Amino acid sequence: MSSDIEIAQQAEMKKIADIANLLGIPEDKFELYGKFKAKIDFEALDKNSKKSKGKIVLVTAISPTPAGEGKTTTTVGLGDALNKIGKKTVICLREPCMGPVFGAKGGATGGGMSQVVPMEDINLHFTGDFSAIAFAHNLLCSMIDNHIHHGNDMKIDPARITFKRVMELNDRVLRKVVVGLGGKVNGQTREEGFDIVVASEVMAILCLAESLKDLKKRLGNIVVGYSYENIPITAKDLKAHGAMTVLLKNALKPNLVQTLEHTPSFIHGGPFANIAHGCNSVIATRLALGLADYVVTEAGFGADLGAEKFIDIKCRKSGLRPSVCVLVATVRALKYHGGLAVKDCSSVDTERLTQGLANLDRHIQNITKHFNLPCVIAINRFGTDDEIEIKLVQNHVEALGLKAIVANHWSEGGTGAIELANAVVQLGENKKPKLRMAYKDSDSLWEKMRKIAVRIYGAKGISASRIIRSEIEKLQSSGFGNFPICVAKTQYSFSTDASLRGAPKNHMVTIREVRLCAGAEFIVMICDDILTMPGLPKNPSACTIDIGDDGHTVGLS
Repeated sequence: MSSDIEIAQQAEMKKIADIANLLGIPEDKFELYGKFKAKIDFEALDKNSKKSKGKIVLVTAISPTPAGEGKTTTTVGLGDALNKIGKKTVICLREPCMGPVFGAKGGATGGGMSQVVPMEDINLHFTGDFSAIAFAHNLLCSMIDNHIHHGNDMKIDPARITFKRVMELNDRVLRKVVVGLGGKVNGQTREEGFDIVVASEVMAILCLAESLKDLKKRLGNIVVGYSYENIPITAKDLKAHGAMTVLLKNALKPNLVQTLEHTPSFIHGGPFANIAHGCNSVIATRLALGLADYVVTEAGFGADLGAEKFIDIKCRKSGLRPSVCVLVATVRALKYHGGLAVKDCSSVDTERLTQGLANLDRHIQNITKHFNLPCVIAINRFGTDDEIEIKLVQNHVEALGLKAIVANHWSEGGTGAIELANAVVQLGENKKPKLRMAYKDSDSLWEKMRKIAVRIYGAKGISASRIIRSEIEKLQSSGFGNFPICVAKTQYSFSTDASLRGAPKNHMVTIREVRLCAGAEFIVMICDDILTMPGLPKNPSACTIDIGDDGHTVGLS
């Protein structure tokens, strides 16, 4: 089969206006960005189209591995399959960040015959949403330093500025920098740092805001630092939130594209699940629910990160509720969790596969027991998969009272996921789950973090230095104790040690840093060595991405 980008470049796309018409969106309610992309004016749509008539299908996965899982590919294939069986379906995904595209991960538009297109545009710049978020974020940063330069009437303590600058690429040398060098005319010298734009609180706010008015209010509530008198300084204090909202006005509108099989797809927002809350925008999900029978959406990385935050942050704040959960696994990834090296994951090894099932079991337990969601397992088939191994996984899952369905959407598109689609419909229409969350709003911040670690990660407890524990207690006493927790930790393990595969237990989760996101209305707890500004690998994807003489991009995957 051709490469992903070759398949995408050969696709016969419909004009995006036709896709919008398929959803019943009038021409005066969307704005074209070329022939194949559009932004939807969600606030101008008729109230009836905003009513939530659809069902949410949450696609998540086992802990990610270098052997591959295919969560986005499964989301796309399932959406196409649901349409094939007569269920009007819309897909909701996050926008890819160019940092990982040029780094190690590559693109995030699916693969094989289950992709969203135009693939190059979506992975590179798209409709400019990330640029708008970076501009709005960095405008606030520049206004902080400008206020200090021009007399500092609010007595901002430069040593206690908590709001870092951002950019959309991986650049490790920007994690810690010094700004204001060159004398008084260039501002006050101080330590500063950069996060990647997907870790920006502005990104989180855009994805959780319900309206333009709500967006402006949340932006105004961002706490950027503290004065010498320990008074929190907000974006509203700096009178920055109005201009920030202007920059984000168009970015707040969901982006409409299509799959290879012309299933409508909203791709909007892109917070990472290992350092942020890992979900597409509330606005896009809510809009899709008013236009379709089924909304297939994914949450970033494994269920311990993406699904937990989807439920404990997005659902808690928005009132949205999934009807069914699809947990994606591959035979290869399960063998990796059983201890095999990546190079050996294509060989038959039922012993290692059996050992790796512990990772699947932990995720199943979290979804069905802790979150109380009906669940079906999607075995995303690879060409090297052995039938004996597939049957082993299916029998194991069936013994737990669930179904494990082999899906061939990568090679066959929606046709290869029809059995999975039928199982989703059966679960979604026969069961009305009462969603449970990992913790209560009334729990203390420390207790919320402890419950996530113990219940979801299988840890024996949490720890923090005296200074960090004091910061958490101050946030609690300052009125932020009702906020949910957004854990920043490695995606590769239930623990905070990326090398621990399978389902480690009785480990400790150490909190290294705490960040208040008063606009997004959650508390970020950064654990162990996770970084909010990634670096490039030794051989980044940027070395192989190029453009041919015919103007076509090559090497993008």
